[in-house]
Amino acid sequence: MTQWFEDITLNAPYPLGAHTFTEAEIIRFGTLYDPQYFHVDPELAKQSQFGGLVASGWHTVSVGHARMVAALDAEGERLRGLGEEPGVSGPSPGVNKMEFKAPVRPGDIVSYTLTVTGKRPSNSIPGWGLLFNTIEAHNQRTELVYRAELVGFSKLRDYKMPLRLRLLQALTGVPGLGKLLRP
Repeated sequence: MTQWFEDITLNAPYPLGAHTFTEAEIIRFGTLYDPQYFHVDPELAKQSQFGGLVASGWHTVSVGHARMVAALDAEGERLRGLGEEPGVSGPSPGVNKMEFKAPVRPGDIVSYTLTVTGKRPSNSIPGWGLLFNTIEAHNQRTELVYRAELVGFSKLRDYKMPLRLRLLQALTGVPGLGKLLRP
């Protein structure tokens, strides 16, 4: 996130932008990463349960992730332009749920939204918090096409490492003693 953990508001949708899925792009992605006939062959796809060519669900996910990274980077740049220091995001420890609700077809314009639905300090990584997020994607007809619940790390701005952890960190750097203290 571009906000510090302490400043993140829950349940406030953050628009990530939209993407138009073209037939050529759907076929290219399908050919490279998900070569099922309903992603790569418009004629054979007519015989599928979809009745035509559709984007791979992984294509929908990948575009949404790229939109998220681009939107958050742009927000970070905006904050730096105002003289503010944006928050620091970390990796994702996982996806809890992922649903493909409706097929994405050539010409569909899919809009993505990120919502932080919960947060808590990390139990395992000092100075970081966990964000519980929902990403939703709707097509131009407002149909939900994709929804995922995922977790991400966000750095705490005001974190002060406890004295016992600072001492342990310092002691692990002492030759000989460090090997005894490391797990």
